[in-house]
Amino acid sequence: MKLTSIVVIGLFISLIPVSLSAQYTSVETASGKQKKAYEKALEYSKQRDYSRAKHQLLQLLLEDSTFIDAHIQLAYVHYDQDQFALAERGMERALQLDPNYKPILYYQIGLAEWNQEKMQEAYGHFQTYLETGKGSDRQREKAQQYVDDAAFAIGAMANPVPFSPQPLPPTINTDQAEYLPCLTADGTRMIFTRVVDRNEDFFESVLENDQWSQAYPISAINTPDNEGAQCISPDGRYMVFTRCFPEYTHRSCDLFYSEKVGDRWTTPQPIGPPINTSSWESQPTLSPNGKALYFSSNRPGAIGGKDLWVSYRQSDDSWGEPQNLGPKINTTASEQSPFIHPDNQTLYFMSSGHPGLGGHDLYYSRKDSTGAWGEPQNLGYPINTKANEGALIVSLDGRTAFFATDQKDPANPETSSFEGIQENQTTDIFYFELYQDARPAPVTYVRARVFDAVTKFPLVAEATFIDLTNNEEWASSFTDFNGEFLVVLPAGEDYALNVSKEGYFFSSENFSFTGEYSVEEPYTLDIYLQPIPEGPDGLETGTPIVLRNIFFEFDKDILKPESKTELELLHQLLLDYPQLQIQINGHTDSDGNDAYNQDLSQRRAAAVKAYLTAAGIASSRLRSKGFGESRPIAPNDTPEGRQLNRRTEFEIIK
Repeated sequence: MKLTSIVVIGLFISLIPVSLSAQYTSVETASGKQKKAYEKALEYSKQRDYSRAKHQLLQLLLEDSTFIDAHIQLAYVHYDQDQFALAERGMERALQLDPNYKPILYYQIGLAEWNQEKMQEAYGHFQTYLETGKGSDRQREKAQQYVDDAAFAIGAMANPVPFSPQPLPPTINTDQAEYLPCLTADGTRMIFTRVVDRNEDFFESVLENDQWSQAYPISAINTPDNEGAQCISPDGRYMVFTRCFPEYTHRSCDLFYSEKVGDRWTTPQPIGPPINTSSWESQPTLSPNGKALYFSSNRPGAIGGKDLWVSYRQSDDSWGEPQNLGPKINTTASEQSPFIHPDNQTLYFMSSGHPGLGGHDLYYSRKDSTGAWGEPQNLGYPINTKANEGALIVSLDGRTAFFATDQKDPANPETSSFEGIQENQTTDIFYFELYQDARPAPVTYVRARVFDAVTKFPLVAEATFIDLTNNEEWASSFTDFNGEFLVVLPAGEDYALNVSKEGYFFSSENFSFTGEYSVEEPYTLDIYLQPIPEGPDGLETGTPIVLRNIFFEFDKDILKPESKTELELLHQLLLDYPQLQIQINGHTDSDGNDAYNQDLSQRRAAAVKAYLTAAGIASSRLRSKGFGESRPIAPNDTPEGRQLNRRTEFEIIK
């Protein structure tokens, strides 16, 4: 019989009324001829010869419309071909014949309805299946998850979130598959994975004049193996990625890293143990200060199939034993594609275990004040659909999200396909404005250049940021050959910056993000380091160096704990250069009367001297002097100016 005839018979079968009486035919009561035909249909189904299977089953139903097993098997054939509406109809007929014939039908009809996004109906049938009390523990666990997902989906689809995705330009998206993008903190460089001749490689594009350049391969990293699932440090100089090996090597996927020196990437090196194991490790994401590395792995100790883990960088620059992110994040299903935002508080990831709309959905979780992860939040519909959503990253300002999909119109999932890469259809990278509730905390960055104050040549120096809330190092970075560095600073804290290089006086800056501030614009500055003369003949005196991270209690000469880092730098400088003698200068703003300010500045300068003498510096090498409000370096008519004038300095006196 021709295929067109099968379709006609199928339509005819759908019009045949099904008896609601208890009289029906099953495999047990069928005639020998019916059983033989039915078994033949089963054999065709196993061989995926669906045309012949349908033909056989439809013939059986034409002869006996009450053959319940034929209705069920025909529904299975339709389901296997993604013909979910026909599958649902066939199971409904079987349930009309006998609601108790096979309790699993309630679960299976729920799946057919789920795939049509008929969430209300699916919820009812999954719930009915659970109420039968039948099925294995595993089957009932899956049914319960569908009940939870359907309940969530009903609410999510009734309250869609804003979502207007746009594709990136043809300089990035091509007729090949592009996915897994990552961005530098300033948003000017994007690295992504592209499939070329069935091989995954890295490509890079640069944002110039608001236009993405033609992407080019990163030849220093790409190999005949598959490279992908990468992340890049905020300054774009350190990349961690996944390399997967052919099956014959008996290796899985491991994490590798490469550093950018000048304009070239170094030869990739494996991260090594304890991160890399014989298990699957993939999809890394670095914290903004480079001290934590999150990734997905199916290593022993996982709660589910694939869990999210974190490893912390140790004092010797090695990576510590990975820690499971725990049951708040990980489920008995699968968690993948983590992305820790530069705010260091918001984690985006995909999961098939938390309540969602089906498949792998996208979620976010935020750290609380204790550093514990909060309950994951689904990003909502239509960002998430019944299909599998891919990895997502979010820009520094939190407004723009990037993700990859093979849907032609991801804003309207019901009109798009997401059943895998279809013929003449590839995965591309899209971006969209992330709605307010899902955005991370404000973040900015500091981009600076360091120069020799005399020659004006760029210097390779170390820049260290201290979180003044706890006096702990937030981030440390060396400048590149151009004397440049870039460091991300999350909001809500005050930071001290100390720039140092052997043979130079250190320089300090202060950044406060605890009051009212704007993170719209990054901080850019040039820093000039004064060389330390090798002998007394070349010693310059009288050039003050501001200590911007010396803090006192309000209207007092008591040093705050936040001052310790800078005081220790000055202490170490005096230890390293025993020939130096310095004077500590104290200054105030113009608030208050002259005599009071003079006295306060003198007492504060003396407090710094006292700290240094207590630390072992000979008193004969130290002087202290207060200047009150007599030497302003900024106008006193603004809060910012007054803050600059309230300062402590040191200068060489011999």
